Amino acid sequence: MKVSALAESVGARVLGDGNIEVGNISSIRSASAGDLVFVEDEKNLRLALESEASAVIAGSFVTKKTYSKPLLITKQPRLVFAHAAKLLRRKPGRQRGIDSTAVVHSSVLLPDVTVEARAVMGEDVEIGEGSSIGAGCVVGAGVRVGRDCVLYPNVTIYPGTRLGDRVIVHAGAVLGSDGFGYVRDDATGRYEKFPQIGKLEIEDDVEIGANSTIDRGALDTTRIGRGTKIDNLVHIGHNCQIGEDVVIAAQTGLSGSITIEDDVVLGGQVGIGEHARIEEGVMLGGQGGVLPNKVLSGKGVAFWGTPARPVREYLKQLGVLERLAKKK
Repeated sequence: MKVSALAESVGARVLGDGNIEVGNISSIRSASAGDLVFVEDEKNLRLALESEASAVIAGSFVTKKTYSKPLLITKQPRLVFAHAAKLLRRKPGRQRGIDSTAVVHSSVLLPDVTVEARAVMGEDVEIGEGSSIGAGCVVGAGVRVGRDCVLYPNVTIYPGTRLGDRVIVHAGAVLGSDGFGYVRDDATGRYEKFPQIGKLEIEDDVEIGANSTIDRGALDTTRIGRGTKIDNLVHIGHNCQIGEDVVIAAQTGLSGSITIEDDVVLGGQVGIGEHARIEEGVMLGGQGGVLPNKVLSGKGVAFWGTPARPVREYLKQLGVLERLAKKK
């Protein structure tokens, strides 16, 4: 694309020759002719200008009127770079159709859909236009997948699960499996499986990482809100309610019946006990732990430790412990 056309698409202002063309994105170190790079501060602008890149996305710190390369000026260079990447790195369209080795129930209609080798689809499955089902995926009976979704190889979706539009599910993820629910028989000491007959609903624009697992509800519905991003190796238990634009990093584990409100950020290896509530805008640092039935509140407040508490309080307590240890 010409720099001028790209700038118009991503809402940036061009400084320099807008007729220069770019065709790919890159880091500054790896850039070559035709690449687009970005900088978030003035100290890296010189490195970008000295690189082989053809154009640079930069912030409002730019002061000169002329530079050796065209600049796309914006308040959020990293965000605009991400938008530009979508335009410049469109994936080549997969050949639509059903691979001859796929097993698809006769009731399934697949308009303008890709189904790759050895995928299996049960009765009454619905796949939206433009979606792609990767090799070895298993899609259970009654599953609904929206438009422009991507299921990478070996994803398993249990019967009755619902996916919205533009959902991305990476390889090996399991959606809608039974929750970990048992009732102990006090007379025998044995455990009886509690019914797991609820649903899993995943809203639009959600991305789910490789080998993550999300359980269906026991009697009700597990729900993942619009725009939520889930990293690899995350487990979400039955009946959890995850809000919109939540970010959950790798190896996090959520017990059953947890509520995570909108715009929450959970760091890696976080653990949360059943029936806990994390309120809107809370940030919980890596390896933080929340005990069952507890509530974390405070939009924009960062928590850390186990049991989780505000970072300043947590660090203050660590300091007290260190001083006590030295006195001893």
